[in-house]
Amino acid sequence: MDRPYHHGDLRQALLKSAVARIEAVGASQLSLRDIARSTGVSHAAPAHHFGDKLGLFTAIATEGFTLLAAGTTPLVEGPAALLETGVDYVRFAVQHRGHFEVMFRPDLYRGDDPSLVDARERSFQVLYRAARRGAGMADDADVAGLAVAAWSVVHGFATLWLGGNLRQDMPDDLDAAAAIVAVGVATLGGIIASQLAPGTD
Repeated sequence: MDRPYHHGDLRQALLKSAVARIEAVGASQLSLRDIARSTGVSHAAPAHHFGDKLGLFTAIATEGFTLLAAGTTPLVEGPAALLETGVDYVRFAVQHRGHFEVMFRPDLYRGDDPSLVDARERSFQVLYRAARRGAGMADDADVAGLAVAAWSVVHGFATLWLGGNLRQDMPDDLDAAAAIVAVGVATLGGIIASQLAPGTD
């Protein structure tokens, strides 16, 4: 028997079930029928709310970018904005693994969906603002290189952590591991800077 849901609750319940399913079996194994079954509603309910799997994944990615922006935005004005937003990015990936798996797979969703575009833009603007803050640059400064470099580091770290690839090299505590990586990134930055300096062989 279908579980009763008040009007307005079912869409969120379906999203929650979908994210949990992704965390359990991966995005490739997700089906609308499974989501309906785990939510306790008719098989037609997911299609009614999302249309198809593309629509469902679009909603999951949109929610993920929204959550990411909400968590990192308050950190932008701090003295260690770039470091803190980076650590929070990794923490988000661990705490919202189902969202994270979908958000950066544009082949899974409708990339031109207005709500998704807006949510994704807001989350990336946080990264760019943190980069400008960290570099002491004006609000309109071009920090694309720094922002993408920072994103590459935290996204790569998050992906390696989620895949269990760092267990032998890092503490089990995520914050402690992130602190070690931050020191390593700082050291790496100095090395790269010296090698990019004029006259360096």
